[in-house]
Amino acid sequence: MNDEFLPKSELEPEKDPKKVSNGRLAIWIIVGGVGLYLVGSGVWGIITGG
Repeated sequence: MNDEFLPKSELEPEKDPKKVSNGRLAIWIIVGGVGLYLVGSGVWGIITGG
C-alpha cells in the first residue's frame, strides 16, 4: 500500500466554526464605516442646521 498521499481533509487543520473569515470581516468593516459616515453627516447636518 502507498500511504504517501493523504486526503486533503487530513492534511489541513480543522477550521474553527466560530472564527470569522477575513473577507466577511472586511465587508463588515467597510459597511460599518459607510454607515458611521452617513450617521455622522446626518448628525452634523442637524447640528449646523442645514
